Amino acid sequence: MRAAAVAGALVLVSVPTARADIVPGGEGTGSETQVEGGQKDQAVSATAGAVVYDRSRNGSGRSAGPVTAASNWTPPACYYAPKYTPEQLQKYLEPIWEVGSTGHEWDAEQRKKYNADDEKKAFNKDRSGEGYWWDSYVTPGREGDPGALDCKKDIFWVDTGDAPPADVPQAITPEMLAQLAYAEIRVPTTEVDLAPDGATKVNLPTWAWLDAATFKPVSVTASVPLLEVQATTTAQPMSVSIDPGTADAETYPASGVCEIVNGTIGEPYAKGRAEETPPCGVKYLRSSGDGSYQLKATVTWKIHWTGTGVDGEQPLPDGEFGGEQDVVVQEIQAVNR
Repeated sequence: MRAAAVAGALVLVSVPTARADIVPGGEGTGSETQVEGGQKDQAVSATAGAVVYDRSRNGSGRSAGPVTAASNWTPPACYYAPKYTPEQLQKYLEPIWEVGSTGHEWDAEQRKKYNADDEKKAFNKDRSGEGYWWDSYVTPGREGDPGALDCKKDIFWVDTGDAPPADVPQAITPEMLAQLAYAEIRVPTTEVDLAPDGATKVNLPTWAWLDAATFKPVSVTASVPLLEVQATTTAQPMSVSIDPGTADAETYPASGVCEIVNGTIGEPYAKGRAEETPPCGVKYLRSSGDGSYQLKATVTWKIHWTGTGVDGEQPLPDGEFGGEQDVVVQEIQAVNR
């Protein structure tokens, strides 16, 4: 891993207006890297100071949502990354010691640990530009997760170009960045097109398909500009699973899983094919009466990542995202002629 010395080291894609302060904390707060550009659509933003996200190729729209890993897997709830320059750490710790809320003995030990009484060497000031103080971060949205408490190591120093200590398994890596980007992936809600539209009939095959223009690969890039490392996580739609919302129905195919073929899932209905068996769809065997059935379509997304120091695509657990829609089923003899 290498540390960046200038702002040009920021790894962002296709966002020429973005800029950032390439120091932990941006303005000396030790809490957040300041990033401008694309905030309105949240294409680019920074969280917790170290990790910058490029969401410009992510799914968008009010109905977009996060995928859920098909297996029992979640991205890390906490991690370690650069957080303070020597001056920032001093600005962060000294007010705590002055308040005295942590006790005189502890404060004295901390002052000794950081050589705080040496004007030239305090907090490694004599090594400014040669490294950073690393500290723990909690992944946004995971604050209440028990795993957020796993990062208990005290603030530690890492020289530019050196790997973090071997006893810190949660130290940020490209693979961990890929996992954090996984949590930022957003995909469109899964509402399938149906034919007949509006209301279908008992024992009439109902065709189902997904809009190819909407269901396309999406990706998020996560980077640590200070270390010049990055990872891009990409989700690609692979199949849709259809649950008719009632046991009185048959699906096409029988498994209810419609695979992607030639870039599309299912096949749009064409006039004159009402009696044909659709490649993807459902046939209801009983009327929904005065109500409707809740058809649920769940898309499986194949997810992989590429990034600093790896060759080719690296797998991540498949993700799923589904949505429900009303389907009215009428008896054929109830149709007005």
